[in-house]
Amino acid sequence: MAGSPRLRIDLDSPIPATRQIADGLRVQLVEGALRPGTDLPSVRQVAMELGVHFNTVAEAYRMLAAEGWLDLRHGRGARVVERKPPAAASRMDLADYRRRLRELISQMRAGGVSPARIADELRSFAEGLQP
Repeated sequence: MAGSPRLRIDLDSPIPATRQIADGLRVQLVEGALRPGTDLPSVRQVAMELGVHFNTVAEAYRMLAAEGWLDLRHGRGARVVERKPPAAASRMDLADYRRRLRELISQMRAGGVSPARIADELRSFAEGLQP
């Protein structure tokens, strides 16, 4: 993806490619690597680069548009927009985030990452968060 960090997915992962694409782009959006006004590559271009069907990329773009990150226009593609800060996460949302974090930590432990290293990584990410 020109002008932005490279998007990578693992086609052998149990995580659906659509979610990997949306998650990867969301990281770039949250961290400011993709700024408002940036035009994203076409769905077909991203699909060819990643080796997935174009509908997989289109669905990821639609997910991010529904979250308020992208403006999708037929024939014009996807453009990053200024996103209004969302309301505070609900208790249900927090429970879902906690469940997903627990699953990720379990995957890390199963892959041989020590609890101390996981704690260090989490601390590093938390320290890098902007208010």
